Amino acid sequence: MRDTGLTERFERARPRLRAVAYRMLGSVDDADDAVQEAWLRLSGTTADVDNLDAWLTTVVARICLNMLRARRSPPVEEFTDRLPDPIVDPPDGTIPEHQALLADSVGLALFVVLDTLPPDERLAFVLHDVFAVPYDQIAPIVDRGPEAARKLASRARGRIQAARPQPDGDLAAQRAVVDAFFAAGRDGDFERLIAVLHPDVVLRGDFGGERLRVITGADAVANQAKMYGGADRDVREATINGAAGAVIFMRNRPASVMAFTVVAGKVAAIDVLVDPERIQRLDLSAVAG
Repeated sequence: MRDTGLTERFERARPRLRAVAYRMLGSVDDADDAVQEAWLRLSGTTADVDNLDAWLTTVVARICLNMLRARRSPPVEEFTDRLPDPIVDPPDGTIPEHQALLADSVGLALFVVLDTLPPDERLAFVLHDVFAVPYDQIAPIVDRGPEAARKLASRARGRIQAARPQPDGDLAAQRAVVDAFFAAGRDGDFERLIAVLHPDVVLRGDFGGERLRVITGADAVANQAKMYGGADRDVREATINGAAGAVIFMRNRPASVMAFTVVAGKVAAIDVLVDPERIQRLDLSAVAG
């Protein structure tokens, strides 16, 4: 492909491509790898591309689909055994670069649900519902017709609606609930913890092992939550994937990232990343000061 402005055109498309890849893969590193692979394919082609944005979106989607399928093929470990990479922003909102990456998502819980979808359903839903890619463009990526692609997205949409609680949209209101959670934990006040938790709250903990640790129910989560308010823990407010959350520091080192889903003024889900290797790779500059 001969185009003196090719690099500039690709760089303009990069934020959207990263957003597509991150929503598909749940991993920042894998998303960057997918986008880089798309650049290599673009720079190596001699064909004329009429609609570069559509071409690049298709290429990135195919790369991500292949990566998702590989994750689910033995002996590769199921990727649902770990939390997606959290995107950490300051407590008062999301920086523009991350806003483009998140594509207006609210909370990490959506990405957790996306990780449970079959690859073809995830691709159809992400491309159509999030990035407004028409079904006739999605169809050849999943080797189906447009109507079959529509059904894939519809099935994914139904799974997401059934599995994902709809979070409160106001960040300040979410923050008040999360602050109350940590205050109750810090004081060791079990009753106040119970009061701020949804009766069916779910806590998912990624400690870097083979399986996520899952705790359900307000009593069980409250017992676990008391440890997050200890005197040796520095709780720093953050925005995690567009929703209220926190990064916990111990001895000035990040120990865990906590993402909250607040529904009707109650904590409905908590996703906790504790794996030290993954935390070390995260960009925590928003809360490191």
